[in-house]
Amino acid sequence: MTLPHHEVYALRYATVARRRSQNFITPPDPHDGPMPMDYFVWVIRNGARVYLVDTGFNAEAARARGREFLRCPIAALEKLGIAPADIRDVIVTHLHYDHAGNIRKLPHARLHLQESELHYACGCNMRFDMLRHAYAVEDVVDVVRGVYDKRVAFYHGHDEIAPGLQLLHIGGHTRGLQAVRVHTARGWMVLASDASHYYDNMGRDAPFPIVDNVADMLAGYEILLKFAESPDHIVPGHDPQVRTRYPGLAGMDTEVVALHLGAVGNPP
Repeated sequence: MTLPHHEVYALRYATVARRRSQNFITPPDPHDGPMPMDYFVWVIRNGARVYLVDTGFNAEAARARGREFLRCPIAALEKLGIAPADIRDVIVTHLHYDHAGNIRKLPHARLHLQESELHYACGCNMRFDMLRHAYAVEDVVDVVRGVYDKRVAFYHGHDEIAPGLQLLHIGGHTRGLQAVRVHTARGWMVLASDASHYYDNMGRDAPFPIVDNVADMLAGYEILLKFAESPDHIVPGHDPQVRTRYPGLAGMDTEVVALHLGAVGNPP
């Protein structure tokens, strides 16, 4: 069977200033310096079929959490000629506030989610502030409503949802975190989401501090490498370098970059 060549885009919708020491579980860095975090949603497209990966957060959440909100990630789909009302499939990598907001803006979409993630987000671990902090209860409730509306597809580990489009259950960061493996003209890419926030998390075996299970997060780096064509085919979830490594759309800035066209440069 000949696999389709999907187009894959990253759309930046928010950013926040951070320092390197905030982004790794490592001893203090004597050379600590700025290391900002970008927030993305991703679009996978093959002809008329479109999959949205994650749904971002809104302006209210940005104000509450001190993030710089650049644009509504759902409205930003119009940059790719996609009407939000036409989105029929959303892959939710996990239910943290920056990945699972705005569900109400996509009333016709079917959500693709690991069942273990919803159990985690609604279970006993949410009693603890450090585990609950990255979730927004109304976002989780919107997904629960989706379950009762019969528009959530649940998965139990690695799975395929369409030819050339696969889910990889990683865990680590959250109990049901999933990455997305997608076949493109340049081979198999993996959208890591928060399995690796930055290139350096995976490259240095240095996990991000928000974590459910450190061992699973470290093992997750091996899963990303196993299923990607090469390390350069792995796209981290929050690294600003994504916007310098990949080309922007013709006539547009790098707020939207085309991942399927291949990297245009790697920083030193």
